[in-house]
Amino acid sequence: MAHERTGEPPVPRIRLDQPRIRRPKLLPAYDPEAFGRLSERIARFIGTGRFLVWMTVIVVVWVVWNISAPGHLRWDEYPFIFLTLALSLQASYAAPLILLAQNRQADRDRVTHEQDRKQNERSIADTEYLTREIAALRMGLGEVATRDWIRSELEDLVRELHEQREVFPHGGTRGSDEADR
Repeated sequence: MAHERTGEPPVPRIRLDQPRIRRPKLLPAYDPEAFGRLSERIARFIGTGRFLVWMTVIVVVWVVWNISAPGHLRWDEYPFIFLTLALSLQASYAAPLILLAQNRQADRDRVTHEQDRKQNERSIADTEYLTREIAALRMGLGEVATRDWIRSELEDLVRELHEQREVFPHGGTRGSDEADR
């Protein structure tokens, strides 16, 4: 073998019947679903009046404290650079979290619309099937003897019998077939 002559360490053969050796990852692993759910919760909170009230209270307290507190207790004097930095940082995280939450909602909406579309297709197919069945039943009922038709046929037969009795009032001896022999 070539590696034995050169003194290099042997190169492991890649076998398809064995799993690959896992490489160490440089980035930390995280659950995308958990992160997505967290981002949706944050986005829902940011979109509430409660968030606006708390944010307003924090900003007002921040400004009032840094204007009226003694000089050695102020941490962010006018023009409030630290406050501006904090609000910019909050906005820079809020925007992508809101976009992520909107994307997840759009994905859910797409799945829901797809399911609704399939359900509508099934409903339309069922309705068309039932329509064809009802039409076939109507066509079949056109050939079925109805109660009124049977009644009219029986009335016609009774009328014919009455007419025959009038033409042949006493057709010989009753119940006897002697005349026919």
